[in-house]
Amino acid sequence: MDRAGAAITTMPRKLVVLYPSPGMGHLVSMIELGKIIAARGLAVTIVVIDLPHNTGASATGPFLAGVSAANPTISFHRLPHVKLPPVNSNHPEALTFEVARVAIPHLRDFLAATSPAVLVADFFCHVARSVASELGIPVYFFFTSGAEVLALCLHLPVLHAQTTANLKDMGGELVHVPGIPSFPATDSMKPIMDRDDVAYTRFVNVCSDMCQSQGILINTFRSLEPRAVETIVAGRCSPPGLPTPPIYCIGPLIKLVEVGTKCGDECIAWLDTQRKDSVVFLCFGSLGQFSANQIRKVAAGLEASGQRFLWVVKSPPSDDPTKKFDRPSEPDLDALLPEGFLDRTKEKGLVVKSWAPQRDVLMHQAVAVFVTHCGWNSVLESIMAGVPMLAWPLYAEQRVNKVFLEKELGLALAMDGYDKEVVEAEEVAAKVKWMMDSDGGRVIRERTQAAMRQANEAMREGGQSEATLARLVDAWLLA
Repeated sequence: MDRAGAAITTMPRKLVVLYPSPGMGHLVSMIELGKIIAARGLAVTIVVIDLPHNTGASATGPFLAGVSAANPTISFHRLPHVKLPPVNSNHPEALTFEVARVAIPHLRDFLAATSPAVLVADFFCHVARSVASELGIPVYFFFTSGAEVLALCLHLPVLHAQTTANLKDMGGELVHVPGIPSFPATDSMKPIMDRDDVAYTRFVNVCSDMCQSQGILINTFRSLEPRAVETIVAGRCSPPGLPTPPIYCIGPLIKLVEVGTKCGDECIAWLDTQRKDSVVFLCFGSLGQFSANQIRKVAAGLEASGQRFLWVVKSPPSDDPTKKFDRPSEPDLDALLPEGFLDRTKEKGLVVKSWAPQRDVLMHQAVAVFVTHCGWNSVLESIMAGVPMLAWPLYAEQRVNKVFLEKELGLALAMDGYDKEVVEAEEVAAKVKWMMDSDGGRVIRERTQAAMRQANEAMREGGQSEATLARLVDAWLLA
C-alpha cells in the first residue's frame, strides 16, 4: 500500500509546452495560462524565443527566474538565438512572424526531445502547427487579443479574395466582418493595411493553421463578447472549406503580481496621497512612443484640464531606421516637456520615466480614467479594475479594439485625432475633463464597473472561463 502510494506521488507529470511569441505582453499572458495549467496537475515548460535586437536572457532572465522560483512546476527553455534574413516591412509583427519561422528547427529538436502531451502556441507562432503535426503532438493556439480581433483574423482570407484594394487606400469605406461592428478601413489592424507588405501575407496565412488546430484559446470572457464568440463558433468567420476548431474563452488572464521597482513604489506612494477617483492615468504600452511635438501637446492638454494625473513618458522614436525596433533610451523630461511644466503641475501631477506598474496603478482607488493605447492586456487590466478608458490607439490591432470598446461595449471614448499626425492639446484637455466631470463619463464608468463584475464572475471557481479551462486541462490529463 505504501509502495503504491509512493509510486503515485513520484509519477512524472504530463508535460504541456507553451510557445509564446516574443514581446512581454504575449509572454506575460502565456505565463498566467501556465500557472493555471500547472495548478491542475500538469508540468509546464514555456519555450522562449528572442527578437534579434533583444539582449535575450539579460532582458527577461531575472523576470523568468522569479516566475520559476514562485512556480516550481513551470520551467523555461530559451531557444538558440537565430539570425534573420532582411525583413522588408514597417511593422514589428512581420519580424515576430519571421523569428518564429526561422526558429522552427530548434523548436522541432526541443519537441522531439521532450515529447509533450500538448503544445499551446501563440498565434504569431502559427508555423509550429506543422512541426507538432509531424511529431504527433496535439496543438492548440492561444489568441492573446479578444474575440472581435479573432473574428477579423479568421475572416481575412475572405476579405482578401473579395478585393484587390489596399485597406490603407479605402479611406472611410466600411469593412464588414460577421459578428463584429463594421468599421472604417482606416481602423483596420495596422499590419494588414497594405497587402504588398509581408506582414499582411503572414496574417492571411495564420488563418489556415489556426483552423486546422485542436482548438483556439482566447484571452477573453464570453459575456464580454457574446456576439463575436457565437458567430465564430457558428463557423461564419472562417473561410469556406476550412473548419472552425473548438473555441475556449479562458480570460481575462492578466498579471496578478507586478515586479516591484523603485519607480513602481514611487507611483503607488504618490497615489496614496490622492483622493478617490481623482487621477487620470496615461500609459501607452511597451511599444507606445510619441513624437516630441505630441508629448508637448499632451502636457499642455493635461495642464489646461486642471485634472490630477499620473503620466508615463517614453523617449520619442529614433529617426534612425536601423534602430526602429531597439529599446528606447531613458527620456530627458526637461528637454521633452514644456518649460516650467513640472514645476507648475507638481501639486497635481506625477510624470514618471518609461514604465509604471500598470496593473497596480489601475487597481488603486485614486485612479478614475485610463488614457490607453488599447492593447488587449491593457484593456483587460482596465476592465478588471473597473476603470473607464480614453482610447488612443497607436499600433497593431488597437484601432479595432477601439471600435469594439467605443461602439459595441461603451467602455471607452476615442481621442479625436488619433489617426492624424498629432492629437491637439485642446482635444486632450476636453476629453479628460469630459470623462472626469460629465454625466456621460459617469455612465461609461458605471458600464466599466459592470464589466468588471462580469469578469470576476467568469474567473471565479465554476465561472464560465474558469470552468472552460478546467475542463480542457482535465481532458489533457486524462488523454
